[in-house]
Amino acid sequence: FIETQMTAKVPLVVREAGPADAPLTMVFVHGFCLRMGAFHFQRTRLPARLGPRVRMVFYDQRGHGRSGEAMPDTYTLTQLGKDLESVLTVAAPRGMIVLVGHSMGGMTVLSHARQYPRGYGNRIVGAALISSAAEGLSRSPLGELLTNPALEAIRFTARSAPKLMNRGRNVSRSLIAPVLRAASFSDLQVSRSLDAFSQRMMNDTPITTLVGFLDALERHDETAGLWTLLRVPTLVACGDHDLLTPDEYSRKMAACMPRSELVVVSGASH
Repeated sequence: FIETQMTAKVPLVVREAGPADAPLTMVFVHGFCLRMGAFHFQRTRLPARLGPRVRMVFYDQRGHGRSGEAMPDTYTLTQLGKDLESVLTVAAPRGMIVLVGHSMGGMTVLSHARQYPRGYGNRIVGAALISSAAEGLSRSPLGELLTNPALEAIRFTARSAPKLMNRGRNVSRSLIAPVLRAASFSDLQVSRSLDAFSQRMMNDTPITTLVGFLDALERHDETAGLWTLLRVPTLVACGDHDLLTPDEYSRKMAACMPRSELVVVSGASH
């Protein structure tokens, strides 16, 4: 467990794979309504390809997975960047670091880059932003759903009466589920086991966490972090069927970073 940098500390659950003395540590940051299990295939398959010189660190973001819940006003990208710094301080105190963020995890990396630029180009030697965006998603095809009046009522209830929010869990999910489903797979067909695995992660996310981070997704602006990432090689990757973060977001980020590599995966969603 790692305690975060804030007055009311929140425990973050961390998992490590690979030699503790490896010269390079890759830190994986998961997305909205997921948990570190979203990187299951990376954790199980990358060690054979990367060898003993690379160590991997995974963690559940606040309010997700087995990490602690927090006050709704801390569900911001700025706080997630601070949480990532706590993870790096405790779980990766030595050696070089590569940060890998998916969706909201990519936004977390950008937030960290904005707040802690001194480490980039020194200890932090690379980054990957996967299916992410530097600016709010209100202009994406899901913007209309995110501004649904009924959804706004749920947001208000989550802020003012979180206990009542949990009682209305099923009603809340009936409104938000289409957003989550579209964010996951768009209109693509996926295996039943993968669908069930993804849905289980989403359904296990507390409703207050789910609603609390919607504002961050809709309105965030972490474009300043792109200036920091100019110092390191950065991979920007996305799918061409992504409804939550369409490839235009990735193309814009890559255009701001001459040292970046843009990969658009045909037939892939979020």
